This record gives sequence, C-alpha cells and structure tokens, in this order.
Amino acid sequence: MTAIVILSVAGGHSGIVHRKTGPEWSDIALFVVAAIGVWLVRRAMRRRFQKKD
Repeated sequence: MTAIVILSVAGGHSGIVHRKTGPEWSDIALFVVAAIGVWLVRRAMRRRFQKKD
C-alpha cells in the first residue's frame, strides 16, 4: 500500500481539478513549433521538385 502512495505522490498530480479558461503556454508553443515545421517541410518539398533548366 505504501508503494502506491509513493508512486502517486511522485506522479506530480495533486488531485485537484482546475477549470480551463484558455490555452496554456505549452499549447501555444506546440502550435508554433508545428507551424514552423510544416513551413520548413513545404519549403524543402518545393525546392526538391522545382524544375531545373
């Protein structure tokens, strides 16, 4: 039983549910990184398939 208590404390969750009022900073950062990744891949694909004279 003590192992379960120790593991639950080590998990980092307090058990209190907070109401979400908007996006978190991590959500915004993830969106920005994904958008930059899509932009980089599209740019690379355009350069790869560009017709060379």
